Amino acid sequence: MKSRIIIIVIVLSALSISCKRFLDQIPDNILKEEDIFKSLVNTRAYLAQVYTNMPDDFSSRFAPSNYAGPWTGASDEANYWSLSWVMSNALNQSTWDNNIGGTYWINWYKPVRTATDFINKVDGANPNEVNAMIRMHYKGEARAMRALFYFWMLRLYGPLIILPNEVPVNGSGDEIFFKRSTFDECVTYVVGQLDSAYNEIKQSVAGSPQAPDQPLTYNNTKEWGRVTTGVCKAYKFQVLMLAASPLFNGNKELASLKNQDGTQLINQTYDPNKWKLAIDAAKDFLNEFDNKTYSLYRESDSDPWVAAYKSCKNVMIKDWNSEWIFAKSMASAGDYWYDITPKLVGYGNTVGKGAGFLSVNQSMVDAYNMRSGYPITHPESGYVNSGFSDFKSPYDVKARSTFNQWVNREARFYVGVTYNKSYWQNQGGSSTEVIPVFELSGNSGKTQSSWDVTSTGYVVRKQLANSGDSRGWVHLRLAQIYLDYVEALNEADPGNPDILKYLNLIRERAGVAQYGSGANAIPLPSGQQEMREAIRHERMVELAFENVRYFDVRRWKIAPQTMGADVYGMNVYADGNDFYKKTLVQKRRFLPRDYLWPIPNDEVLKDKYLVQNPGW
Repeated sequence: MKSRIIIIVIVLSALSISCKRFLDQIPDNILKEEDIFKSLVNTRAYLAQVYTNMPDDFSSRFAPSNYAGPWTGASDEANYWSLSWVMSNALNQSTWDNNIGGTYWINWYKPVRTATDFINKVDGANPNEVNAMIRMHYKGEARAMRALFYFWMLRLYGPLIILPNEVPVNGSGDEIFFKRSTFDECVTYVVGQLDSAYNEIKQSVAGSPQAPDQPLTYNNTKEWGRVTTGVCKAYKFQVLMLAASPLFNGNKELASLKNQDGTQLINQTYDPNKWKLAIDAAKDFLNEFDNKTYSLYRESDSDPWVAAYKSCKNVMIKDWNSEWIFAKSMASAGDYWYDITPKLVGYGNTVGKGAGFLSVNQSMVDAYNMRSGYPITHPESGYVNSGFSDFKSPYDVKARSTFNQWVNREARFYVGVTYNKSYWQNQGGSSTEVIPVFELSGNSGKTQSSWDVTSTGYVVRKQLANSGDSRGWVHLRLAQIYLDYVEALNEADPGNPDILKYLNLIRERAGVAQYGSGANAIPLPSGQQEMREAIRHERMVELAFENVRYFDVRRWKIAPQTMGADVYGMNVYADGNDFYKKTLVQKRRFLPRDYLWPIPNDEVLKDKYLVQNPGW
């Protein structure tokens, strides 16, 4: 039998691997299949192949390349309107096609196949190099990563092809033609794989002191980004939340999605028990990990408002702090840093200059609460929508004239949004204060560039570090688990005391008044529907610009009202007081077909059993 040749790409950010030793091959980068599992180094390198395709969401402008997603610009949070070529604008207008939309289908089935091959063969690794416990641990990692790629595709495409454990290399006909499994079958499979991965990783560490690190977290920075037992249980909860949500739970608008044999791919009867399954998974995670392995990240300051600002800001940029559950390690942050840094014409290079074209939509600005904890629409909020006041933000060195809409907002607003004439974070030793001005003639306004400019008069500020150096992009943190949990509870068990407990933990860390009774509390939402709205609002603010909102509004089936809404901002074509007039920036539309992404047309043509999503 001829030896198969496998080309392996090394991912140093995913696993700690000696690049020189691994690439010391003749010819470079090529290994025979039977040599892969002869050494621990090569075995780790092949496992790294699975991690290679993890989303790198610091590169969202380049989506769908770099395995990045266009999620922030395609949601109602922000836009790249000045860049006609970015994918998010095609989504915002529903002008995309099934070739662009199929990119992730192609990219993410590759690591699924690689993981399957690894799982099938790692038990045959050289026992002198790769002992039984390490084999079990690595198998668990590969199994969990395969499940995560399936989960990421489930969010986009709905029902998938679940590949068999063995696909013939030179197969043909029905050996390589597959139909889609039902959505519920996909969920059952992914959940089962995460359960198995959890057990493999935990048992491997319990069984041998030689196994890599610990089952829960990795203290060695070179190991950051690897799957742990906490990741397995957290994502099990995520999968079950998706299955319980309206998009996939009794959605009659997807009744036409059937296999050629008539099999219904989306269940047509709402099942409330799916929320209970999600709740059980959440409790399982929280009982084992909450305030043990993971905890809400907090910083202190003599001013509680400033402490809340520091906490909510640095939870995103301090790698592997106590709140992070899963992230892409050492992702290249330079592109994103450039996108959220204004042009700042006229200042020295030490301040850091960018394009500032990831623009915050006015609807997102309006979503942030007042410092009192009330939304701006509440009569007791204290919100003023015109005029100016002397105001010192939580990161400023002094009070300065500020448009009243941006005065006394909650700390998370100042974490998330750079607004006109706000104090810039990176002063860079400048002899004069660095202040971004987004007005027409300002240092970061439209007269400075035709496209390196904000379209709304606001720029995303969240994730802003002092430089574009590589760091982690967090895919899942504890705050999201809390918010998922309270959402599931409100759907299945409204009034459960855990709803207020965990919702208020989020608000307390953010420095806003909690729901309940007492001098500093604000009134409780009345009934299940008001609580649902409050939870969704809290998610929008707490998880802003973290690539969560895009998936939330789809699974809730409210995308036409949110993602399809017109975008407004300040008037970037004006100076002075005229700049502060609410102005239409972008017309958007969301069509029913946009709920599920299209499978690549070439894939549908090649597989006689594969059916396309509705509308494509």
